[in-house]
Amino acid sequence: MKSSNPVLIQWRRSSAPTADGDAVAPSPAPVGSPSEPLVSLSKAPSPRHAGTTVMTIDDVVNRTAMTLGLAVAVALASWVLFPDSANSGASYGMAGAAAFIALILGLIQAFASRPIPLLILGYAAFEGLFLGIISSAIANSVSSGAVIQAIAGTMAVFVAVLVAYKSRWIRVTPRFYRFAMAAILGFLVLNFGNWVFAAFGADSGLGFRSGGLGVLFGLAGVVIGACFLALHFKQVEDGIAAGAPRGEAWLAAFGLVVTLVWIYVEILNLFTLIDEDDFY
Repeated sequence: MKSSNPVLIQWRRSSAPTADGDAVAPSPAPVGSPSEPLVSLSKAPSPRHAGTTVMTIDDVVNRTAMTLGLAVAVALASWVLFPDSANSGASYGMAGAAAFIALILGLIQAFASRPIPLLILGYAAFEGLFLGIISSAIANSVSSGAVIQAIAGTMAVFVAVLVAYKSRWIRVTPRFYRFAMAAILGFLVLNFGNWVFAAFGADSGLGFRSGGLGVLFGLAGVVIGACFLALHFKQVEDGIAAGAPRGEAWLAAFGLVVTLVWIYVEILNLFTLIDEDDFY
């Protein structure tokens, strides 16, 4: 099983006015520091420009809950609807198709010039279908406790990163940003190479998804996901401080849900490498 996540969020390239009225040149990958925010939300106005309703933390929480809630609801529905065929070829084909559609929708949104709520909710629905089928398959083939522990692990990572970020134990700097981007790029390249080798006959591909190396690779995936959670928290913080339009809360929700799905899939994949007797 490989991660189905689309490319983790690229925030908008649109120019944004500064407090001095100058336009900031578009950038495909903004970096930040206390004086140069990490986030460049699409057309985010300066706080002194009161032309539109600005984004608040409540907006981000509500839209994240809506997006994540839809994914969870569809996942539960797919688990109930396909319980007896979780390990069948048809179910895996459906999971693969759902993951592919979610990937396409995610990439369209990632490169769109503005947040598109229906696209984001569509991504959540198809991602939920994928997650429900593979979770059911893991529960049947490994242990029913694997899914519960993967959910608990994902929640633990989220809470730990949030506490560490709010306590300033984690500081999102340009160096942190570059490390996270380099790590995700390397991870995706190795994952793709592993998949290609496996597709052309090598049983375990390059070995990155099996044995001890697979465990280390999976742990690296979880750590990368945690780094991107910190990046998203920074983006939300900077967006609110800059007076980003309220609609940008959808982008924040999208980024958080993509990353949470990434972490869950990596933890679930780790559990396929652990002996069934180790689960509760």
